[in-house]
Amino acid sequence: MRKITLLFVVMLGAAGGYAQRNAPAAAPPATPPAEKMPPGSRVLNIDSSVTTHSQVTIKGQVVPYDATAGTMPVWDEEGKPIAGVFYTYYERSDVKDRAARPLVISFNGGPGTPSVWMEIGYTGPRRLNIDDEGYPIQPYGVKENNWSILDVADIVYLDPVNTGFSRAVSASIPTSRFFGVNEDIKYLAQWIATFVSRKNRWASPKFLIGESYGTTRASGLALELQEAQWMYLNGVILVSPTVLGIERSEFVQASLRVPYYAATAWYHKALGPDEQRRDLTDLLPEVENFTINELIPALARGGFLEDAKKKELAAKMSKYIGLSEKVILQSNLVIPANFFWKELLRDKGYTVGRLDSRYKGIDESDAGDSPDYNAELNSWNHAFMPAMNVYLREELHYKTDLNYYLFGPVRPWNNQNDHTGENLRKAIAENPFLHLMIQSGYYDGACDYFNAKYSLWQLDPSGKLKDRLTWEGYRSGHMMYLRKPDLEAATESLRKFIKGALPKPGEPAKY
Repeated sequence: MRKITLLFVVMLGAAGGYAQRNAPAAAPPATPPAEKMPPGSRVLNIDSSVTTHSQVTIKGQVVPYDATAGTMPVWDEEGKPIAGVFYTYYERSDVKDRAARPLVISFNGGPGTPSVWMEIGYTGPRRLNIDDEGYPIQPYGVKENNWSILDVADIVYLDPVNTGFSRAVSASIPTSRFFGVNEDIKYLAQWIATFVSRKNRWASPKFLIGESYGTTRASGLALELQEAQWMYLNGVILVSPTVLGIERSEFVQASLRVPYYAATAWYHKALGPDEQRRDLTDLLPEVENFTINELIPALARGGFLEDAKKKELAAKMSKYIGLSEKVILQSNLVIPANFFWKELLRDKGYTVGRLDSRYKGIDESDAGDSPDYNAELNSWNHAFMPAMNVYLREELHYKTDLNYYLFGPVRPWNNQNDHTGENLRKAIAENPFLHLMIQSGYYDGACDYFNAKYSLWQLDPSGKLKDRLTWEGYRSGHMMYLRKPDLEAATESLRKFIKGALPKPGEPAKY
């Protein structure tokens, strides 16, 4: 049974924010028993925390740890609190040399989602109840995550404003301070620096891991932390990355989805016998070469592509992606993703999922150009939302009546001036210690794996940094860690990456 050891709640008023931030820490009061804790509140406690002790068995080793769930302030330029960012912090409790202990800073994306997905789905010490392929089971809740990376690194999961329990202090605070590519990066970099100071982790090797839109955030933060907070990282991990602001023409981006279409068709056994009997990782390189060397050059010719060549390409595409030559020609060799999700299994009465095309849905009508709903997302919401509420409120004993925002209101979002790919390149160039790893699921149709490979290729046109850039693929979708074999493989890759990004004793950061 988990033991509660600390509850510390401070309400920061606007006038006292700066003084509170710079005042010496007061000794925390003794914690009342769980059943006598004060009831939750819909008032935002922007500086509060509760700590419990627990343990988890990872790779046969018992790992004791402290888990702190809390909220820390975001300040404006005058030192006044404008928001509270909710976090959970896992710190291995039997480590004496904290300076040598890696710290992983983790968040998800959307924008508009909290860190729930990776916290109880991937790297944290607790994992939600799902089957081995990632589908929901009851009763809802969490269990030990025997593949957590807590054996090799401490982890903090943070929820940006209007996700999870994070909120602005009042409705008068302009949302434009938070909701945008660069706005998000700026205030979170400040928050991370405060967190690292409070937890005395400046000496520790540091890593960022972001998923989906969180990869845009991580890429921008790598440079912002380096140049505005003077915090240098050892590694950045991008899980199911976006295009990172890296320019590509519309037909190039569309063409890059073809290998994902092939993977999806292979999974659903929609290909011909010759292709179907091949292993996925044997088939995909051939499709990738076709995409780069044949399809993209042909589409560059537009309407002046010869009819015979167009028919030849349609035949090849049909062989690879499971749609008819007629449909491919009607689409001028460019298949919209929504149409593919609807068309592939239309004759069987199913649609396929967007974020993970292993999942099947049922529409009201077989006609149409796009699915009625995202089959995979409904399945994930089904599993994650109750489990996270049970975990935070009952196991970590964080008391609040605030609604937990699984998808929070963050619109409008300012997407202007997204140069996060270039920011990441510059951060890696400036910091010889900084390494990058990308993890992708072959069945992810939102942030498809071949677009991720393309981004990696374009990230450093000089090729001088490529010895610090790696990519890995998995046989699942956007949240590849929900499938048990991929969870095991992906977490082991994280361990190797973290250990490999640590410099040898006395090794200087220089070229």
